[in-house]
Amino acid sequence: MKAMILAAGLGTRLRPLTDDRPKALVEVGGRTLLEITLSRLRKSGVREVIINVHHFADMVVDYLKRNSNFGLRIEISREETLLDTGGGLKKAAWFFLEDSKRRDEPFILHNVDVVSTINLKGMVQFHAEHRALATLAVQERETSRYLLFDQRLQLSGRLSGQAQPAESVRSSADLHAQALAFSGIHVISPLIFSMMTEEGVFSIITSYLRLAAQGENILAFRADEYYWRDLGRLENVAQAERDLKDKIFS
Repeated sequence: MKAMILAAGLGTRLRPLTDDRPKALVEVGGRTLLEITLSRLRKSGVREVIINVHHFADMVVDYLKRNSNFGLRIEISREETLLDTGGGLKKAAWFFLEDSKRRDEPFILHNVDVVSTINLKGMVQFHAEHRALATLAVQERETSRYLLFDQRLQLSGRLSGQAQPAESVRSSADLHAQALAFSGIHVISPLIFSMMTEEGVFSIITSYLRLAAQGENILAFRADEYYWRDLGRLENVAQAERDLKDKIFS
């Protein structure tokens, strides 16, 4: 199975930790975020990974070489200009389309700055069983931006801030759609590359909302029972250290 790790961000909210290193090499419990993510993916059956890089890119490349790519096939997608999640994925499309016999196999897209115990194998199985174009791990928790899903768990809109009106993308959207927080973990079918009309710098969420409006199957995978933490802020890294010591996650 293949995966992509999104690791190109500047990590500005993690300064001063990212003054001399990329956020992928910030450590929690003596292990880098990149190693933690690669380990999780490997345990879930992933054997081939592409990583996008930008900030201190060569440090990531050297780190992987020193560690023999952690026993995986790893490719690097260098971004001279940050392309955001959608642009970054589209630039790496070749990696998922290189083998014509495997173009139907879903892959995992994973932010490097999140740690979780979310069942990735279960998520892939859910994606396959529901024949989804994309499956997003979501939880019921507080966040500044929500995605809206109907009773069939299909993406139906988004909500950015309490003062902003909800944006609905389905004409038959459920009036009681649930606002859920996205975790930064996706399972995606390579078919999406033929549908991504956006160019340059763009968020993958933009593509998801447009495709959902066209009736494509963009689904929620409920991950409320699992540990999850965004490590994009210093205080969250410190909390993850405490959680690790308290064995809340491993």
